[in-house]
Amino acid sequence: MRLSTKGRYAVTAMLDLAIHDGKGPVTLADISQCQGISLSYLEQLFAKLRREGLVEGVRGPGGGYRLARAAASISIADIIAAVDEKVDTMLCEGKEDCRDGGRCLTHELWSSLSAQIHDYLAGINLAEFLARPSVRAIIEQQSVGQTYAEKTIVMSS
Repeated sequence: MRLSTKGRYAVTAMLDLAIHDGKGPVTLADISQCQGISLSYLEQLFAKLRREGLVEGVRGPGGGYRLARAAASISIADIIAAVDEKVDTMLCEGKEDCRDGGRCLTHELWSSLSAQIHDYLAGINLAEFLARPSVRAIIEQQSVGQTYAEKTIVMSS
């Protein structure tokens, strides 16, 4: 089982928005630069995230994106589902046709594992994840915690 780049990038971009929640909209160009994700890929992801009500766009000068709901109400599973990803350990994708059109011997094992992974990701919201000491340390290390305006000033100096 692997989570695709699409799911990983969507979670990373949403965490970036959550870091800057309450500090004004964040442009996709800023997220692209800060997280190393292509701008065109972010545009595709954010169209899906917006459709699912996880982000909202702000038009005009100083515009960009912000979370549409509180970070504490957006789970990692919500984000992955919003970009049409599945965290599934079953080859049959739950259709029970893994062995000659029928259920394989290990179907229940993999089905249970998939459910546990989903429940785990559904139990982690953006706010909780960002509050973890190890995550806070990474934010500080990468200077992601600064506003984009502050980063521009530091980089220009």
